[in-house]
Amino acid sequence: MFYLRLVRGYRVLDLGRWLLTAMTAAVVAVFLLRALGRALSDPPGAPATLERLLWCLPPLLAIAWFSAIAARALPAQRPERMAGLTAAGAGPRWIRLLIAGELALACALGAVATLLLFLVLRNDIAGPTLAPELGMGVPLPPAAPVALLALLPLAGGLAAALAVRPGERLPGSEEPDRAQRFGPLHTTVAVLLTLGGVFTELYALRPAAAYDPRTLGLPADLGRTNAALLGGWAVAALGLALLTGPLLAGLGRLLALGRPSPRRLLAGRGLTSAARPLSAPLAVLGFTVAVVLTSIRHWVAPGASGTGWLPAAEALLVTGCVVAAVLARLAELRTLRRPGNAALLRLGASPRLLFGAALLRWAAAGGVVLATGALTSVLGAGLLT
Repeated sequence: MFYLRLVRGYRVLDLGRWLLTAMTAAVVAVFLLRALGRALSDPPGAPATLERLLWCLPPLLAIAWFSAIAARALPAQRPERMAGLTAAGAGPRWIRLLIAGELALACALGAVATLLLFLVLRNDIAGPTLAPELGMGVPLPPAAPVALLALLPLAGGLAAALAVRPGERLPGSEEPDRAQRFGPLHTTVAVLLTLGGVFTELYALRPAAAYDPRTLGLPADLGRTNAALLGGWAVAALGLALLTGPLLAGLGRLLALGRPSPRRLLAGRGLTSAARPLSAPLAVLGFTVAVVLTSIRHWVAPGASGTGWLPAAEALLVTGCVVAAVLARLAELRTLRRPGNAALLRLGASPRLLFGAALLRWAAAGGVVLATGALTSVLGAGLLT
């Protein structure tokens, strides 16, 4: 009943986030129940059963990631709701649990909707094409779908509960804000990982290694590779992801270097202050888009064997969750920037100046994502050659 009372005060953004979480959970539940249906239809001990369950991990991670970003954005976007809960006696830990429960409830409702559709289709409604996917003709163990679908609210709620750490400021909390700078150790590790991964893959792609055995099979019909290529690409991708934040902060300082114009100064200071909260979502976005584009390029290449609908559907779902997480983080930062923008307007700054600074800030952040994502994609293309 408490969450139903909260729904009465939902705005369009709140309702959209809640419905998007429920719809994403419903799609992930389709993948889980399909794996269950195929496991019921296949003979006992079929090797593809574990592979289908492993294919469900990326969507689960995607919905957990989106739930975490949405949970972190909610206190900043709805301070009046947080203040009301604080006035009612809810402390910071209880508020975090309420936010996690709200997202877990959305995941649970999406999973229940898919389960009802699954049970209806199993009632001799689905045709012969869907019969193997639903496990028709085989008794359904009651605990199996419940155990699988319980993963959705568990993943969403746990990620949301862990997303807002106790050291961050919430209504009723007196902990100081975290430092927004990237230390030299972080930058050095990121650069070393990137260079080490690039050199490892270049060594594995030397002309003398053209006939090295490729013993590792990649999923989604992406061919075969060897440990040096895969390890080099993975290390370089991790290094580029860790390097996204320092690049954002460094580019912000570069914009404000010297005697900048007011537009450059506002854009540079804003990008530097937003580097840490933007680094993780933009790094995940660049990595995801690079992997998806590299896979699509391999699938549509001449002579490629093609792939089924499952990898394409999962790529679309994961990309959608990552883009939604980035938009949620941008909305959070926009809310936090409103008091400063209002003060600048009162001091005489023109809206055109603020809009130009925002455009410059977005262009700089987009350039960083394009640079890291393009290098990840190029290394991935070398991995699949």
